[in-house]
Amino acid sequence: MAKSVSAAVQGTIRYSERLYVPWWNWPLPLIGGALMGATIDLGYPGLRGWLPYVVVEALVVAIILALGKARVRITDTELLVGEAHIPLEFIGEVEIFDREHKRKALGRDADPAAFVAHRGWVGPVVRARLTDPDDPTPYWLFSTRKPERVAELLRQA
Repeated sequence: MAKSVSAAVQGTIRYSERLYVPWWNWPLPLIGGALMGATIDLGYPGLRGWLPYVVVEALVVAIILALGKARVRITDTELLVGEAHIPLEFIGEVEIFDREHKRKALGRDADPAAFVAHRGWVGPVVRARLTDPDDPTPYWLFSTRKPERVAELLRQA
């Protein structure tokens, strides 16, 4: 069963990737934050003029950094996606969905009990079916920038 990660990663890390937000996705939220700062500045003229901009932009940057904090890691014994992990012995069939086909995998064909760690700015996703009879989760579906490498490592396990 998937559990939250509270201790250090056990074993040798064979693959590690951070699903950071790329730089070209930053300007639009920052512009939106500046417009929100301007709206607050106009609505409360008694505040220092720069204060709403600094506060709102700092919040926008914190949200973007938090969204890009997720990691995909594979060790000798576990698959870790974000805060969840599962032993590799329970990984069965592994499939790759490219950018064009992931809509179907995430949409109407998805199982509501599945574990999903999707990041919209990352194109492909990997689906790893679980073989643990005690786990109600049928599969994990997660974003990765190198799906072939991830699938290869999971199949080897």
